[in-house]
This record gives sequence, C-alpha cells and structure tokens, in this order.
Amino acid sequence: MVVEYIIIAVYSIALLLIFMYSIAQLNLLFNYLSAQKKEDTSAKFDFTKPNEIPFVTIQLPVYNELYVMERLLTNIVKLNYPKNKLEIQVLDDSTDESIISTAKQIGELKKSGIDIKHIRRTNRQGFKAGALKAGLEVAKGEFIVIFDADFLPKEDWLYQTIPYFKNPEIGVVQTRWGHINRNYSTLTKIQAFALDAHFTLEQVGRNSKGHFINFNGTAGVWRKECIYDAGNWEGDTLTEDLDLSYRAQLKKWKFKYLEHVETPAELPVIISAARSQQFRWNKGGAENFQKMAKRVVTNKHLNFKSKIHGLLHLLNSTMFLNILIVGVLSIPMLYIKNEYTHLKNYFYMMSFFVISSIIFFICYWHMYKNIYGGGVKNFFSYIGMFFIFFSIAMGFCLHNTIAVLEGHFGKKSEFVRTPKFNIKTLKDTWKNNKYIHKKPSVHVILEGLLAIYFVFGMYSAFVVGDQGGDFGLFPFHLMLFLGFGYVFFKSIFSKA
Repeated sequence: MVVEYIIIAVYSIALLLIFMYSIAQLNLLFNYLSAQKKEDTSAKFDFTKPNEIPFVTIQLPVYNELYVMERLLTNIVKLNYPKNKLEIQVLDDSTDESIISTAKQIGELKKSGIDIKHIRRTNRQGFKAGALKAGLEVAKGEFIVIFDADFLPKEDWLYQTIPYFKNPEIGVVQTRWGHINRNYSTLTKIQAFALDAHFTLEQVGRNSKGHFINFNGTAGVWRKECIYDAGNWEGDTLTEDLDLSYRAQLKKWKFKYLEHVETPAELPVIISAARSQQFRWNKGGAENFQKMAKRVVTNKHLNFKSKIHGLLHLLNSTMFLNILIVGVLSIPMLYIKNEYTHLKNYFYMMSFFVISSIIFFICYWHMYKNIYGGGVKNFFSYIGMFFIFFSIAMGFCLHNTIAVLEGHFGKKSEFVRTPKFNIKTLKDTWKNNKYIHKKPSVHVILEGLLAIYFVFGMYSAFVVGDQGGDFGLFPFHLMLFLGFGYVFFKSIFSKA
C-alpha cells in the first residue's frame, strides 16, 4: 500500500498546482475584462513639436538569418521617424555567408542617407544578451527598440509606441505579436493560439493591475536608463528578456503593454524549430524562477497578490512537469481506484483537472472571441481548436519537462536560435533550409512510447474493475495519445 499512497500523493499535489495556476488564469481574465472598460489616459509626447521627439536606436540582434535578412532590413528602413533622430544597429553574430549579403545591403542603405551600422563581435559571449549589451555601449538613442529577424513592424510603429515614454516612470513599452503565417498549418495555428492567450489575457491581465509582466524579447522599446539601472543585459539564463524585465520592475520601473499595437512576425513552420524555441523558453523560465523567486518573495514594496502572480508567472513552464506527472500517473491511479474501494474519497482529486480544463476553456474563449468574433459558428470552431491545442500542448510536455528540469537544476546549455523560413503561404517551401536539424532528438522515441502507453490507458478503461470498466479518464488519455502521437509523427517525418 505504500507505493499506492505515494502515487496518490504525488498525483494529487500535481493536480493542485495545475488547479492553482488555472485559478490565477481566471483572475487574469477578470482583470482583462475590467481593463477593456477603462480608457487609456496615459501622458504622451506631442510629436507635432520637434523638441518632444527623442532620439531612438533600433537594435536588430541576428545570427545566421540568411533567409530573412533582406526582408527585415527592407521593412525596418520604412519606419516613419525623423532621420536625424534615428539610428539602426544590426548586431550581427553570424558565422555563415549571410554576413556578406547583409553587409552589402547595409552599404546600399548607408548611401541613401540612413544611419545604419553593422556591428560584429569576435565571439558570441552572452549570446543575444551579449550582442544587445555590446550595441548598447555605442547606442546614441535615449530609447532602444528591439526587433528579432522575423518581425515586420508597420510603418507607424514608432509613432504608436515612443510617445508613452513621456511618463518618466515608464521603462518599457511592449506590443502584441501578430502572426503572418497563422493559418499555414495545424502547428502554426496552435502556436498562434497559445501566443494570443499570452498577449491578451496574461499581459493585459497582469499589467492592468501592476503585476509583473515581461518584455518579450522583441517588438518592444526600452528606456536606456532603465536597462542600466536594472543592471544591464545578463546572459546567465536562456530568457534574458524575462530576467531583465523582473530586475527592472523590482527597481520600481513601470511597463506599458499596448494590446492595440500589433507587430506581425513569422511562426516556426516545422516542429523541430518549434521544439528548439519551446525548449529555450521553458528552460529559461525555470532558470529565472531559480534566479528571481527569492527576490520577489522578499521584496518589501510588492503586495501579496503581485508576489503570487509573479511566482506563478515564473513557474509558467513548470506546469508542463505537473501535466506530465498527472498524465503518467493517471493510469496507475485508474487501477488503484478500481482495486481499493476504501480509497474512493481520494479520487475526488481527479475532478480538479476537469475544473482546471473548464477554466482554461472559458479564459481562452474570450481571447479567441476578440480575434475571430463571437457567434455560434465561431464558438464551435473554437471548441475544435481548443481540443487540438490542449492535446498537442500536452504532447509537448515531456520535451518541455526536460527543459524545465535542466533549468531548475542549473544545467547550462547554448542559446539555440529558432530557424527562420520567410514563409507566409502554402506555396512557400522550407525543405532546403540549411538551418534545419535533420536528426530527431532521442526524446522523440520516448514520446512515441508514451503515445503507446496512453493507448494502453484507453484500453484499460474497458477492463478495470468489475462494473464494466471506468471511462472517466478516457477523454484525457485520448488527448494525450493524440498529442504525443502528433509530436512523435511530425518529429520523425519533419513536416509542417
């Protein structure tokens, strides 16, 4: 019985942590809905007065971006802003032939009167954080705009963001990501779905109540003074953006999130690219929990609610560990439940996952409705999308759990960039992209075995107990099978 009680205890703790996270999401939904009713009365620079237009530096940190560099630079130089108040830094750590084509394009842009610099380092120390820090040392701007290579800001972007810095307490202005290839495939649709939830419910829900939010690494602006005051960029985690965001807010700098300003970008179109991005984000999140949790808890200026939301924010990625635990232990729990009837009361804990799922369903519906509109037809489309998203998100939980555990236990790894493809439509191809890793991870085999394991879970629903089976966990095991099966299949065959 000792083993059974251990399984029940671990399973129950994981369920409770998922439930706590869902309650926090529900609170963010209430914050989000409340924020929609409020008028933004923020002070802004008056750009009709030349003396109120500050000097801005745009930083473009790039590394081996052969397929998107021309598109990036062509787009960036179209931004509306006085030329005498704007400089562009191409922070190029590339090691391939893109260096030559980039240098040539920058040379042509310089001839047209654009203040653009090609900044190269002798090594990649600190990775993206190191490049940003090196560029900052020679940046002329009072405000630092950052765009990754796959982002395509609209021409009025600077006029939509820079004016908010009239408030001297504002350290960062962050915009919402858009998706130029949202409908390319199932994979891009679920990535867009997850990111849309973050950039609506979570960012607005936290920012509107003064809780911690994060600069998202791109499509935002920093006040240079804020970067220096917070301790500058540090490369000791894989999510340098989250790290500096927390250090700045602990220094009492305010962040301004602009949901209405959309910055289009390209989503990864193959699963190997999505996996590398997910790994970096989730490991970096765990690393930042280890680095920042104590500072958040012991800060005397934060209220209790902001501390709770901050800790859960930093533990975002650790939810994948809890989902994996619940998934793997759910099959032994099914047998324990039907073998030991005197333990029946313990199994009411299972209902917490159902309640959590309903809460996520409600929260994400409001996000979906904002983008696609309401109505019966869109609601039924949402049901299908939510089921697919939830299944595939669970299919990523082994991969992301490994990242999380590495982060919590301090295993260091290289900053692996996400390959860019310059793909918008189904006519575009990615198959000759030189940056794609052809060899699947060994973890893929485990994901295939887990898919089989959850087939056994579905079979078990028919044979456990003496009352004709127990089908309470059947939908859960079906979703896990579909999720792990999808991730396994796509990882092996490397198709979008």
